Amino acid sequence: MSAANTEYSFRLRDSLLGAQMLFVAFGALVLVPLLTGLDPNVGLFTAGAGTLLFQILTKGKVPVFLASSFAFIAPIMYGVQTWGIPATMCGLASAGVVYVLLSLLVRVYGSGIISRVLPPVVTGPVIMVIGLILAPVAVHMASGRTGDGAVQLVPYSTAIIVAGLSLGTTILVSLLAKGMLKLVPILSGIAVGYVTSLFFGLVDFTKIAQAEWIALPSFVFPQWNLEAILYILPVAIAPAIEHVGDVLAISSVSRKNYLEDPGLHRTLLGDGLATSLASFLGGPPNTTYSEVTGAVALTKVFNPAIMTWAALTAILLAFVGKLGAVLSTIPVPVMGGIMVLLFGAITVVGINTLVRAGEDLMKPRNLAIAAIILVTGIGGMTVGIGKFSLGGIGLAGVAGVLLNLLLPGRHE
Repeated sequence: MSAANTEYSFRLRDSLLGAQMLFVAFGALVLVPLLTGLDPNVGLFTAGAGTLLFQILTKGKVPVFLASSFAFIAPIMYGVQTWGIPATMCGLASAGVVYVLLSLLVRVYGSGIISRVLPPVVTGPVIMVIGLILAPVAVHMASGRTGDGAVQLVPYSTAIIVAGLSLGTTILVSLLAKGMLKLVPILSGIAVGYVTSLFFGLVDFTKIAQAEWIALPSFVFPQWNLEAILYILPVAIAPAIEHVGDVLAISSVSRKNYLEDPGLHRTLLGDGLATSLASFLGGPPNTTYSEVTGAVALTKVFNPAIMTWAALTAILLAFVGKLGAVLSTIPVPVMGGIMVLLFGAITVVGINTLVRAGEDLMKPRNLAIAAIILVTGIGGMTVGIGKFSLGGIGLAGVAGVLLNLLLPGRHE
């Protein structure tokens, strides 16, 4: 493949290809704000704006699309319930700073510094914690209850049918579908679940009727909260490692080494600043989407300008008020069915991180690190000094990093 095929070329005729790339990302993009209580229209806007910012910082060389990160679902849920959305946005904005610091380290010491500071024995268990602590939420919602299980919103028997069809469709599409359909399993599952919900009378169209066709997204600006920062900051460890894997994946697909040009330090910086930008407007943190990388591999269209069109399409759709209203009517069991697979998949990614690295977890050093990360994270341990505390995923991540750096026998 010639390098010319990967050069940035902005042409009007590519706008439909860009819209197609957004379609691939759409289901996962809007699922995160819907699950966490954020505005999906804001999520669309910040995904588009974040992708454009990423392209500027990476000199328009990398054909990736940035959108809502699953890794932050648990901390956003906890933050919104504990401190409210503005304070949670402050914590999420700080997560982008982690990317920026990592980009500086990579620029000075090279990309190998990441694997030394954040080896698989740390990142694998942290990713597992993110998935496992969300398991009860998925079960509650698939059963027709609120995320905390306090209120039964849909009769259990009905909810299980809807959730089962949503889950089953998602699995079957990912396994059996061909072409572009194979890249949208979440969107397919939501569509089938939504149609099934119509037959059971679970969809209320009142919000759709009341919504304006054109409306400004409900932007929310951050409010300073140190507790939220301390809680969310360490969570950025997992998606930062995921970012490196995604850059390697798109490099393989495009047959260009993006770790060298524009450089991992630039892609990390772009992802980090896109995450902070999203948080300053009330959207979920951004991450590179592997679904879109799959679409790039399938269509063999490597022109990064396609992602510019995808980003512009997302920004335009963000101002369609009816779209946000339709998304808000998706019943709880539909999302619960998708979440059963989604959160389990996050856990499996963590396990796979350890398997691929060939880590022997029975070695005392590895055993201690992995065990402490899992128990402190899943058990909800909290360490506090005065009025400030660190717990959950954040404490697990910090504990893992410190143990890796301090315990003897570390691989250089």
